[in-house]
Amino acid sequence: MATLAAVIASTHHPFYYKASTATGEDRPPYADAWVAKIEAFRETLTRARPDVLVMVGSDHFHQLWLDNMPQFLVGKAPLYDANWYNEEREFGLPRMRLRGQEDLSAHILRHGIDAGFDLAFSNELRIDHSITCPIITLRPEADLPIVPIYTNIFAPPLPQPSRFVQLGKAIRELIESWPANLRVAVIGTGHLSLELGGPRQFGDHGPDPEFDHRAVGWISGGDIEGCLSEVTLDSLWTPGNATHGFMDFMLMMGVAGEGAKADYTDTLDLFHTMEAYFTWYPNGVPEATVPGAAGAAVRRAGV
Repeated sequence: MATLAAVIASTHHPFYYKASTATGEDRPPYADAWVAKIEAFRETLTRARPDVLVMVGSDHFHQLWLDNMPQFLVGKAPLYDANWYNEEREFGLPRMRLRGQEDLSAHILRHGIDAGFDLAFSNELRIDHSITCPIITLRPEADLPIVPIYTNIFAPPLPQPSRFVQLGKAIRELIESWPANLRVAVIGTGHLSLELGGPRQFGDHGPDPEFDHRAVGWISGGDIEGCLSEVTLDSLWTPGNATHGFMDFMLMMGVAGEGAKADYTDTLDLFHTMEAYFTWYPNGVPEATVPGAAGAAVRRAGV
């Protein structure tokens, strides 16, 4: 059976690629700190030695729209094109082509119904920065096959937060029942408090630092029950008009499991948003794969 090698949750800030590759006067003052945090975070995936990446994200109205938005969709294709033109124009993101792992996609789709999910699928999915940004930050070689899973965080009616947690638990069960001797990492990206196009969009930090602090605590501590007791579809409007992307973080908490404390937690206040990075090793922290990295890249949450 497949091994769940790592569970990783992160933000997917599209400006990272441009900031990290800029030089001279074009390099923003926060770039060096951001790059250092990403490189430490990247090692948490490297040392998990994955063979396959299950990528959880959300389409930003590139291919799916208000009149055609499945609640949960699994990509099932041999290749995935990325990114979209506006992402190239606005963020400088590169064109990418990523291999798919069709066997795992088929397994998730075939057995997802037994787990209580009638999953949609696409053989023609083109992916955007919710998938490609974590690949750029965590696996810039882009050399591993992927299974993209899209969630609906934009188009009402949205799934309830509890449904995201339940899907996370189901994804873990489906991966661990996949009859393949491969190591699978699940990478999901969402965000904390976020305002898009509103009066709180461009501050020195996210629009609701208090929510961000509580959210990091829920995630790093594996406090699914506490999170569900406070987070509703209505309450998520208060921290910022785009905070419903936090439900993808809740999905990753479901993959990690109730009470599972993150083996790695880090954050960065970055103009209009707090970046957040979490890693769990369900089968124990693996040995470091980079000389000198042991102890430097992986630390207990809250330390």
